[in-house]
Amino acid sequence: MQKHKHGGDIYSQNCKVDYSANINPLGVPKGIARAVCDSASRIQNYPDTDCRELRTALALYEQVDPGQIIFGNGAAELIFALAAGLKPKKALLAVPCFAEYAAALEAAGCTVRYFRLLEEQGFVLQENYLDSITEDLDMLFLCNPNNPTGIQIPPEFLERIVKRCRECRVLMVLDECFCGFLDEPEANTMKRLLPESEYLFILNAFTKLYAMPGLRLGYGLCGSPGVLESMQRVMQPWSVSIPAQMAGLAALKEQEYVEHARRLIQREREFLVNALQELGLKIYGSSANFIFFRGPEELYPACRKQGYLIRDCSNYRGLEPGCFRIAVRKQEENITFVKTLKKILK
Repeated sequence: MQKHKHGGDIYSQNCKVDYSANINPLGVPKGIARAVCDSASRIQNYPDTDCRELRTALALYEQVDPGQIIFGNGAAELIFALAAGLKPKKALLAVPCFAEYAAALEAAGCTVRYFRLLEEQGFVLQENYLDSITEDLDMLFLCNPNNPTGIQIPPEFLERIVKRCRECRVLMVLDECFCGFLDEPEANTMKRLLPESEYLFILNAFTKLYAMPGLRLGYGLCGSPGVLESMQRVMQPWSVSIPAQMAGLAALKEQEYVEHARRLIQREREFLVNALQELGLKIYGSSANFIFFRGPEELYPACRKQGYLIRDCSNYRGLEPGCFRIAVRKQEENITFVKTLKKILK
């Protein structure tokens, strides 16, 4: 059985530094690591299926009603639960985008319509996207900022999309897993629209921002009890482990860590963009903790030979060989990586 290829495959690669996975370069905070270790004394018990302690803390953190939250074994489980639970007949995807959206929809027997983001337009979502949202659709997925391009959708445009979905009765699944890395995340999230739109589902996770992909902890925000109930019916009851729940509680206290990460990423992203442009590579306007660019098709194996794992994006629908993505990492790593790229490109 062939699985979708993603970043972070350090297990089958000779990897010195992983630039393929978009994880917080600061690594796991000590507070989260301690919480995971402390959870060992509780693993003789089943996890709380309602994640009550974490639910209360996250509701306060996100300023939403506790009943509007659903937790899952990473964001991926929630994507599949949306498709399996709601059983959409027709859905819309703006491509290139995260492969699991299409995988979940197709597994549920859904017909997928694609809206192609064009390279000549910088992969920016255009006004005509609104015309593609029609009443025959049941669901659509959007990622902001988008993966793999890192392009941000302006808040005003997102609000118009939310309104259009409400008018056409189309569930809008908005993936905000990288929103926390933006310079002003609160100005860009659409969670403020939850009370007025039952056709909005916001997807998020602790994975990227808190550098804990190995623990699998995702969550969704939605104002429609019917949507959440449909998802719960197809999810296993103990999908969020005790270590994951305790790690989530600890993560919500790491505000200084998050602010530090945003400053680091802003600075190092600028460094990498300038360096890659000087090397003659075509860069697209990333606002996230990763950079999307065009380069020689042989760049991936050449980097791998030097111990650097980058993301070959040629398997994304709407992209072709020569499209790559790299994570923003720490200064010393980035300086060494750029030197390696210079040698490869010469």
